[in-house]
Amino acid sequence: MAIFVHLTSAANAPRVRRSGVRADAHGQGGARGVYCFPVLASYTLTHQWLRELARFGSRGGLVAVHVRLDDDERVLVGHYGDRARDAQHTVSAAEAVRRIATLDDPRGWEVFVPRAIRSREVHRIRAAPQLVGWRYRPDAHGVRPCTCFGCRVRGEYGGRRLRERLPHPLDGPPPPVNVLLARIAAAGTPGDPAVLSEALHWFGMRRRGPLDRLTPLAAHPDPRVREDLVWTVGRWTTPGVAELLGTLADDPHPDVREAVAEVRD
Repeated sequence: MAIFVHLTSAANAPRVRRSGVRADAHGQGGARGVYCFPVLASYTLTHQWLRELARFGSRGGLVAVHVRLDDDERVLVGHYGDRARDAQHTVSAAEAVRRIATLDDPRGWEVFVPRAIRSREVHRIRAAPQLVGWRYRPDAHGVRPCTCFGCRVRGEYGGRRLRERLPHPLDGPPPPVNVLLARIAAAGTPGDPAVLSEALHWFGMRRRGPLDRLTPLAAHPDPRVREDLVWTVGRWTTPGVAELLGTLADDPHPDVREAVAEVRD
């Protein structure tokens, strides 16, 4: 039997004991399953993912769920960077353990079980120290953190202070709302598309915004501005977004209509 460890919120422990681990994660090719890592001789390497997973929040900290899988169980194994390239390999559970155990540096490697873990496969659940492992990526310590829109985590502890200390030239922190609205007003009527697109770019980093002040841009003659408006308000929780997207869904330009369809999906 191959033994792996799966890290999850302590609040999930009762449910895991009762019914196992749900297949909530998305793996290579959109498959649903459970991420885990082999139990190695090194305690630190076994729990290397703990600090990185803790960045995304957990109730009561994280616990280590030890699971036993048949040696012949088919799993995916590879470095986390291989997932985006669909380059992970399908092997047996025993082979996944062997491959990772023989690596000179197994940091960042992972095993994906393309199904849920049954309760009878849960060997034990134990507490885990909350300060083990790397954050962001292996060897990130001492490297200037990236504050771009793609790398940062919403609501992360100290995230706002980090963005203020190390502002990204393209991704913020965004100017205040009144400054952005002043730029839109100064752009004139119908408005310089470059100025409007830049203002919409900054508005798109917010969760809510002055939808009523941006709605007139839905009638701008430049389709690029209308498309940028879709991407800006598509993630907002401001009331009225659905109605505005409904209007733009009938836009005469295909790029705008496609943007609405992608946002809705």
